[in-house]
Amino acid sequence: MTPELTVLAYAALLQGLQFVLMALGANIELGTGKTASPRDRSRLGGSLEDQVSDKTGRLIRAFNNHFEALILFTIAVVLVTLGDYGSGFTAICAYTFLGARILYLPAYYFGLSPWRSFIWFVGFGATFAMILVTLM
Repeated sequence: MTPELTVLAYAALLQGLQFVLMALGANIELGTGKTASPRDRSRLGGSLEDQVSDKTGRLIRAFNNHFEALILFTIAVVLVTLGDYGSGFTAICAYTFLGARILYLPAYYFGLSPWRSFIWFVGFGATFAMILVTLM
């Protein structure tokens, strides 16, 4: 397996870990009666995110943000892999993305501003560098 595909697998596992962390926090704070319900805002009195602590809310937002980042990163990996553009540079970019996503979670959870945004941008930049390589 290419380094880029390996990192994609790790990034998917990170998504699973983030789900577990988010779900644990939400279930502990709200109980399964709310989290397992249809989550109709009218029945719950608002969204679940509005009813959890700030830190659990950050875990929810980080989880959703990782989905968004993972979409673009997956596109980059597919382009690099199918186009046979894999190189040391694209491998470094892939691992940079993964490192940034790992650091992003605690940075968001602990409210580290502006570092959270900087870390996000590093991962975003690495992803787009991979895409640009395929267009040159």
